Formats: sequence, C-alpha cells, structure tokens
Amino acid sequence: MDNVSIIICAFNEEETIAEVVRTCCDFSFGAEVIVVDDGSTDQTVPVLEKLQKNFDFHIEILPENKGKSWAMVHGVKQSDREIILFFDADVSNVSKEHFEKMLRPFSEDSADMVLGQPKDTMIDYRINPFKSLTGERAMYRKDILPILEDIQEIRFGVETFINLYFQAEGKRIKYVLLEGMSHPTTFDKTSVVKASKKYISEGQEIARIYIDNYELIVRRIENRINRTGKKARDKISEIQERINQEIEELIKNLNL
Repeated sequence: MDNVSIIICAFNEEETIAEVVRTCCDFSFGAEVIVVDDGSTDQTVPVLEKLQKNFDFHIEILPENKGKSWAMVHGVKQSDREIILFFDADVSNVSKEHFEKMLRPFSEDSADMVLGQPKDTMIDYRINPFKSLTGERAMYRKDILPILEDIQEIRFGVETFINLYFQAEGKRIKYVLLEGMSHPTTFDKTSVVKASKKYISEGQEIARIYIDNYELIVRRIENRINRTGKKARDKISEIQERINQEIEELIKNLNL
C-alpha cells in the first residue's frame, strides 16, 4: 500500500480515535497515515500524541473547528501518494479485509472511486438511501485535486458534492460492503434534540449543494444516457424540467 495516503479527520473523538489510527497503521502496510484534528476541545490530541510514540503517522492540528470538508482538504494537501483513502474517526471493528476491499478495485482498474458502507448501521445497507454519503471512500488523488477549493467550506455537503462531481465527470464508482464494521449514528453520540438539529442542518446543506450545482446534475444525467445508449437525447430536456421543479420546491421549503 505504498501508493496510498489514509486521511482520518477527527473532531472530539477521544474515545475511538486510538483504535482507528492503530488499525490503519497495523493493516495498511506502507501507507501514509495522516490524522487531521479539526480543533478538538477534548483529549483527542493528547491521545494522538501518546499513540504516536508507538505508531508511525502524521498529526495535523487545526487551531479551530472548520468542519469536515476543510479538514479533508487539508489532509489531501499534506498527502503525496497516488490514492487517497478517507476513514472516519469514530468507526469500530476495523479489519484488514476492509482495507483490501476498499483498495482492490484500483489494482483491478475497475473503479475511480470506491465507497465503503459499514454493515452494522441503523439502516440496512441494501435499502439505505444515504449509503453514498459514507465517510469511508477511496479515490485517485489527481481526481480530487481540481475541486479542493470548491469543497473546502461546504462542511456537511462535502460527500454530496464529491459524488456529483465524479458522476458528472463520468468516473466509475463502486460500492463495497464492509462486513463487521460499526458506525455510530448522531443519535448514539448526543441527545435526541441535538441530533435532530444536526440532521436538519446537514439536510439543508445537502439540498443547497444540489441547488447550487445544477450543471453537475445535468452532466451526470447526460453521462448516464451516453453510457446506456438506450435513451434518446431529447429525454434530457424532460429530465431537466423535472429537476427545475424539484429545485424550486427545495428553495420554497428552505425559504431561500
């Protein structure tokens, strides 16, 4: 894995960060491991500094909380390997097989981006409508470099934008199931009230990503039609009209 940079973005993850980093160092032989602390106010940084005495990884400490997208961009800028593998800082039961499943499509030249879905989540993987928003994702560094400035400040909408961009560019996206890995929901980590507010905020940011990136959506549709070769091109205008109606409805609901 000497062509892989693993980027772990953390904010107040003192309880789980050690296991994640230790596992990444143990099972990703030769990979560059970079941990970006996004202005944590708990013991995340001291835990990392203690862990660094026995494991080889880089710590990047941001002086204040800027959001996940900012931390991701910072991590990419510090990396120098061909493939970027993002890993959440709060997952558990990570195994060697998870790394192999995430990276195998690149050695087989069967994908440009791989999205890994932890199986042990609140929603069954097979019907989970949010599986494309997973934090476990791998891609070629050269493919994400052109959009670093675009995604730096969009916080919760970062996965949505990356997905749209890769689809618009006609990139090959593959999903893999990460058996045994667990990922806590926001409701597991905080109160119902705070979790609900966070979900609403994240939903609004994701909706704005779709609203602000209409051209990417259209290009994604065009690529899909070109790939199948079964749909007439004049269908694009019909689909565009449907998108316009949905965007108008989103704007109305968000009071934009």
